[in-house]
Amino acid sequence: MRTVAAVERALAVIDALAAGEELGTNELARRAGLNASTTSRLLATLAGGNLVEHVEETGRYRLGPRFLQLGNAVLARLDLRETTRPHLRALAAAIGETATLSAPGDPDAVTVDFVQGDASVVSVARLGRPSIAHATATGKVGLAFGNGHLSPGRLERFTSRTVIDRERLASELDRVRADGFATAAGEREEDLNAIAAPVFGSRGDLVAILGVQGPDSRFDPKAMRRAVGPLLDLSRAASHALGWTPNLTKESE
Repeated sequence: MRTVAAVERALAVIDALAAGEELGTNELARRAGLNASTTSRLLATLAGGNLVEHVEETGRYRLGPRFLQLGNAVLARLDLRETTRPHLRALAAAIGETATLSAPGDPDAVTVDFVQGDASVVSVARLGRPSIAHATATGKVGLAFGNGHLSPGRLERFTSRTVIDRERLASELDRVRADGFATAAGEREEDLNAIAAPVFGSRGDLVAILGVQGPDSRFDPKAMRRAVGPLLDLSRAASHALGWTPNLTKESE
């Protein structure tokens, strides 16, 4: 795998600060194995992104506040997976199809956990795979309840069923907010159907999305309708486990 030299050098500087010490440019350069001028430019760039902080009183550098934000985001994700895992397993067991947990994004949600169904032929989810906002059930939940926004311009068509008309999509998102779940039938992949529902956190914000997906041959519209009840029950249970109270969701705003 090819790497980017400038990023490697920046990581060397960050690693040198990771012990928590405040270090000057020359000492950082020595520990990172770089020359002073390169280190100075890297520090200026990292400071601009709040990844390192310049201490005016000493002229030295230390790790910046953005690492705290990033660390909290990682911890929140790990806690989220641990808390919602029982509900994810229960969802897969109740429906018999692959259940997914996704983190909302802007605009595409990303799969962070999944449990496969017990059928001999199952839909295989992939960790880290984005759920296209306008073409997946998970993505539509993210648009309906989250803070993501579609970029201007023409929406990409993946299949003949992909919704690319923005007015039609807006109407569908209104229905998602009213019903509390979204569906997608062959909109990203011809033979893949899915439903999804929001998981809210203690502040009423969208923190995750529970979904169920399966092949069209088995997870047809009738099976999808049967799956709505268990999906909503378990998404609410997951929300309650994360401290959610109904009056804080966007549905009540």
